[in-house]
Amino acid sequence: MIDHISIGARDLARAKDFYDAALEPLGYRCLASDETALGYGADGVSFWVLASDAPVPPNDGSGLHICFTAPSRGSVDAFHAAALTKGGKDNGAPGPRPDYGVDYYAAFAKDPTGYRLEAYCSKPE
Repeated sequence: MIDHISIGARDLARAKDFYDAALEPLGYRCLASDETALGYGADGVSFWVLASDAPVPPNDGSGLHICFTAPSRGSVDAFHAAALTKGGKDNGAPGPRPDYGVDYYAAFAKDPTGYRLEAYCSKPE
């Protein structure tokens, strides 16, 4: 239903360093890049990070978060580790989330701007 989503970042170079590392374990890479935007995906861009002097302020109470599909539980773990290594903040360690569904395995982090991110795998161990 959704073709793509875009978020803003004040520091595009820092965002690129973060997202290159955090999304690589999930099989996503930067497919488009210039001084105004970064486009991530596997076969085509579906996640954009745009240079912005006024990105939408993150708000933990808003319910907004971005969930990336992960190919394996190990890639969820690697996403979380990379996010923390590159300036992200922990928002939920990797692990099963049985209250979300059978075989729901996820990790949560905040990017350097404060946006809430999730990596999710539905495959059993």
